[in-house]
Amino acid sequence: MEPKAGVWSRLRASLARTQERLAERLGGALDLPAKLDDATVAELEEALIAADLGVATTALVIERMKERVRRHDVEAEGRLRELLASEIARLLAEAPAPPADSYPRVTLVVGVNGAGKTTSIAKLARHLQQQGLSVMLGAGDTFRAAAVEQLTLWAGRLGIPIVKQATGADPAAVAFDAVSAAIARKIDYLLLDTAGRLHTQKNLMTELEKIVRVVKKQVPDAPHETLLVLDGTTGQNAIRQAGEFAKVAPITGLLLTKMDGTAKGGAMFGIREVLPVPIKFLGVGEGMDDLEPFTVKDYVDAILQEGRATSA
Repeated sequence: MEPKAGVWSRLRASLARTQERLAERLGGALDLPAKLDDATVAELEEALIAADLGVATTALVIERMKERVRRHDVEAEGRLRELLASEIARLLAEAPAPPADSYPRVTLVVGVNGAGKTTSIAKLARHLQQQGLSVMLGAGDTFRAAAVEQLTLWAGRLGIPIVKQATGADPAAVAFDAVSAAIARKIDYLLLDTAGRLHTQKNLMTELEKIVRVVKKQVPDAPHETLLVLDGTTGQNAIRQAGEFAKVAPITGLLLTKMDGTAKGGAMFGIREVLPVPIKFLGVGEGMDDLEPFTVKDYVDAILQEGRATSA
């Protein structure tokens, strides 16, 4: 696998525009011996909202900063960057991964068309392959012929098996066949694509419930993960999508795509506000290897710690 230095470099580059926007708004304020006074608070509010953290999240971060200063947990003067970083990290606290005690590990992948769902499945498969794990794909988005074709193409490039049926087939039937095949071939991870339709919530919910039922018939504790793929460039729209999907599917983790070149890296806070589940991966480019496991420390470092160099 690629060394950590390369991972850090790509993540830092992908979040550069978010960091630049913060740096432009804050200037060198975070590095000066400034106090958390009204003027600094106003600068912080403007910068964080501009980075798409949202009004409510920004207010929460700043209130927590003020409270820590009032309680004398930390001195604000000269330590604003450290104080802000710790509160951002607190909001994005990571949940422990579920134990991998049964196989195949079944992951449902949901998300609207256009969010990069199919490509993200391929990137996730590649990520698992690099860990020495076997992977199979299930083409459950049977209502969109292009989705099945695209996933088949990726499976061929990666050299991994795929289970599919004709366009319009029952997605639950695809899921059943895929689980059966994964069990028979002793596959480590099965990634199941699902329909990218959100405008018909009742039908989508019924479809997902049926998929879950047929999967559980063969692997009782599955699905082990339900990942929601969201386009990181859409900001507040991604937040709305998260809220809508939370109504129809038991989401356990988030995969944010197109994080390279966006100034909306703060949108993940608003997403977490309406859907409090862990962020698992960030898509940071167009390449097959441009998917990074999300860690709070690396994210905070990428948007804040490197701000010194940019704003200097």
